[in-house]
Amino acid sequence: MQKQVSDKVIAITGAGSGIGKAIAIELAKYGARVVIGSRTEASLTEVAQLIKDSGGEVVQVVTDVKKKQDLLQLVDAAVNTYGRLDVMINNAGVAHISRIDELEVDQWDDMIDSNLKGVLYGMAAAIPVFKKQQAGHIINIVSTSGLKIVPTQGVYAGTKNAVRTLTEAFRQESDGTIRITGISPGYVKTNLVNTVKDEEKRQQVLQAMERLGLAPVAVANAVIYAISQPVDIEVGDIVIRPSAQD
Repeated sequence: MQKQVSDKVIAITGAGSGIGKAIAIELAKYGARVVIGSRTEASLTEVAQLIKDSGGEVVQVVTDVKKKQDLLQLVDAAVNTYGRLDVMINNAGVAHISRIDELEVDQWDDMIDSNLKGVLYGMAAAIPVFKKQQAGHIINIVSTSGLKIVPTQGVYAGTKNAVRTLTEAFRQESDGTIRITGISPGYVKTNLVNTVKDEEKRQQVLQAMERLGLAPVAVANAVIYAISQPVDIEVGDIVIRPSAQD
């Protein structure tokens, strides 16, 4: 797989921590040239330094996926630096846990803006480049929360299932020159839980994460598998979760 990934130019949102960080580091190890985005410059700089220290090639761009212009700047950084973009990985997201009748409308807006609109903005930034190149690959990080609906995760799962739907719709609309893959992780040990504001619910998620959670590199390996396939093969959907997860 290293040969297929080496020298690919890959943009990644939410790359300052967790799954996005692991994806960036692993891809760089395989020889990819990564363009990493995150809202926090300090975390981006830390990830970039880790990649550079290991001999990898990286460009960092402060990126808030709620802002269309930030996604355009991320893609532009890839094209201006390397002359092309091969893969767009829409990974950034937030999780707020609450019952729907608690009416945490601001939290709903945050998830819709980050998890759904942020993915659409990432796709909108990359697709014109891919069309011009007549080649490209979109990876959307989804979630198993959309596969098994449970109380307190309704709106979060709703945003993730919306991404699942638009991923499949784009797959059908594409003529094959632009491939698209949805990857749905289960419990993964990341700091995504820090966005859960209710302390009791946050502790419940933390306990489940510590008991079951995969290392983020497991998701990175799924990404590498998807993008290392020959151009005439599209991996449409990957579900990766702990074997003990319900």
